[in-house]
Amino acid sequence: MEPETTTTERRVYDEERARQRFGGANLGAAFFGWLVAVGLTALLTGILAVAATAVNYTGNITQSDVQRAAGSVTVVIAVVLLVVLLVAYYAGGYVAGRMSRFDGARQGLAVWLVGLLVTIVAAVLGWVAGDQYNLLDRVSVPRIPIPTDSVTVGGIVTGLLVLVGTLVAAMLGGVVGRRYHDRVDRAAL
Repeated sequence: MEPETTTTERRVYDEERARQRFGGANLGAAFFGWLVAVGLTALLTGILAVAATAVNYTGNITQSDVQRAAGSVTVVIAVVLLVVLLVAYYAGGYVAGRMSRFDGARQGLAVWLVGLLVTIVAAVLGWVAGDQYNLLDRVSVPRIPIPTDSVTVGGIVTGLLVLVGTLVAAMLGGVVGRRYHDRVDRAAL
């Protein structure tokens, strides 16, 4: 005769079995989380462009302006870029965590990896195709005239902050998005 199991014991057993079957990274959720991150980045950047236009920012900064500002202009832009990307990747991780039943942090990591992979593929394609397919040269967007042919300490630090910051934000968003499923489980008991 088998001993009776309680509802909690049965739930733990069922959750372990479901985790084995459906746990791990969900590439579909990661892809849609990345799409949310890209879309939110574009939306927030557009909002910031409108705000900059509203305060009469023209985007026409000369090299001497940048040199006189001693890096303060680039620091502000780097911080704004970082904040936009952190918010966007947090939202992307949240979506992936919410779409997946288990492993919210892993879903956020997958969103970040999809974004990194797409960025690397786009850079390689741009490098292979050459300057004739460089979209930024064909579109007139406001850019700060800083040298792009040399690596600076500020550029390296900004790049590392973007990489690490978006990774942490996406994983945190995944964890928070996954909590929804915990609330549903508690309500079901």
